[in-house]
Amino acid sequence: MSTTAGAFIAGGIAACGAVTATHPFETVKIRMQLQGELQSSTSSPHFYRGPIHGVSVIVRNEGLGGIYRGIGCAYIYQILLNGCRLGFYEPMRHALATTIFNDAKAQNLGINMFSGAASGILGAMAGSPFFLAKTRLQSYSPFLPVGTQHQYKNAWDGLSKIYKGEGVRGLYRGVGAAMIRTGFGSSVQLPTYFFAKRRLVKHLGMEEGPALHLASSTASGFVVCVVMHPPDTIMSRLYNQNGNLYKGVFDCLAKTVRTEGFFAIYKGVIPHLTRILPHTILTLSLAEQTTKLVKKLEDRILGPETRVL
Repeated sequence: MSTTAGAFIAGGIAACGAVTATHPFETVKIRMQLQGELQSSTSSPHFYRGPIHGVSVIVRNEGLGGIYRGIGCAYIYQILLNGCRLGFYEPMRHALATTIFNDAKAQNLGINMFSGAASGILGAMAGSPFFLAKTRLQSYSPFLPVGTQHQYKNAWDGLSKIYKGEGVRGLYRGVGAAMIRTGFGSSVQLPTYFFAKRRLVKHLGMEEGPALHLASSTASGFVVCVVMHPPDTIMSRLYNQNGNLYKGVFDCLAKTVRTEGFFAIYKGVIPHLTRILPHTILTLSLAEQTTKLVKKLEDRILGPETRVL
């Protein structure tokens, strides 16, 4: 492992590369989560029917700028989120394994999941205002509006208006849902990735390289999507609301299920899967490469003794 700072930088760079490719499906996912909000399934609109249909509808009506709304906020959020995930995961796991088992290399599912969740929650807290602005920018459409519409010129305009209207508290609206969502996803992302990697090496004889990274990342991305999507839907609605439509996470969950049915919390799951699989694959595969580059740079500048292990 590189130093914590090095891993933070490597994780942030990898995530920015991944989000560039997958941002359009994130836009579709958010709009699908918001369409028909608190309406019965029979009366709700279906402007966006899936990842490919949604992308084509947005590009046709709003151009490439529409599908890439909020990309600046997405970059900042990904740097903070995945920087924390990949930067703090191993130091936390290392410290807990040393404390509990007196062996830094010991692998324990509970420790791995706790380290993943804790590092992800730190990232979610740091990046919450940027995800808030990103969600509102992506949900806005002058042609086929869904949910509450927030007319911001750009990310800075959005953050400024939220701060002026609601203060710091407004910037952290929905942070509880973000922490739950990211805690769920992070608790399984890296542990699943490393678990799959070890099993593929042990049982299929795969060797270190792009094929192993791709297979492990695919397994991780699928599990993350299944676990994370319900709180992701709740978070999108809390972030996008105007005023106090929802009092909190559980109020939003109850109103959504009561009005739209249980499966409403899985609205947009296909574009989410379409986004998160390549995003996880690219993030974790790129992280392997960027971490190696950062290690080499650190060894040249600081010496190999700076590593956390």
